[in-house]
Amino acid sequence: MSDTEELKSALAALTERVGSLEDVNDIRKLHYAYGYYIDYNRPDAVAELFADDAEIVFLSGIYRGKEGARRLYGTWFQNFFTEGKPGPVYGFLLDHFQMQDIITVSPDRKTAKGRFRAILMGGNHESREYKPEGLPDQFYEAGIYENEYVREDGVWKIKRLDYVVQWQADYEKGWFNTVAHLQPAVQAYPENPLGPDELIGEPRQTWPHRQELAMHFAHPVLGKAIHS
Repeated sequence: MSDTEELKSALAALTERVGSLEDVNDIRKLHYAYGYYIDYNRPDAVAELFADDAEIVFLSGIYRGKEGARRLYGTWFQNFFTEGKPGPVYGFLLDHFQMQDIITVSPDRKTAKGRFRAILMGGNHESREYKPEGLPDQFYEAGIYENEYVREDGVWKIKRLDYVVQWQADYEKGWFNTVAHLQPAVQAYPENPLGPDELIGEPRQTWPHRQELAMHFAHPVLGKAIHS
């Protein structure tokens, strides 16, 4: 191989590597943006982060497409948390901290997978007049995402978002004395106007039960995925 050919080959490899790093950064930004939008109950902004045929797995159910996203984040969450108003609203906290990401882009750079951890602090100020029924005034939540992404017309979108609540805790009681206020879905849409389009086979029990969410990525040293 001539010097020119070697330079072209090295440049092509570096270009591909830089492209993959940009993909990782774009996907991280996509997921972090998702966290900010749900903080403020902006369902339309959230829905546009998803592919048209996306799936959202939440509380043992699957919400499909942008319509499902708007039902989950708008008809349910926004109406429940902020009386149908975009946030932030007076006296209500719903802060999601997205972190600890591991993102794996496919060799063809058309799809990717990502694992994230979320920590949430939520609740009401004592002076807030509206209090969502059944929601603790001060609570913590932690969960894990195992997501799939797709590049459409050069833009990364969420193809499948799978969020599993790991634990919830009332601020006053801690996780020691708390049973999660979120419980598995038992009825699908349209019988349940807020429900998922489909229930998954095995209901996922919430805290104090623990749920494993398989890690998509290979062990950094062993080179293979770790499964229980």
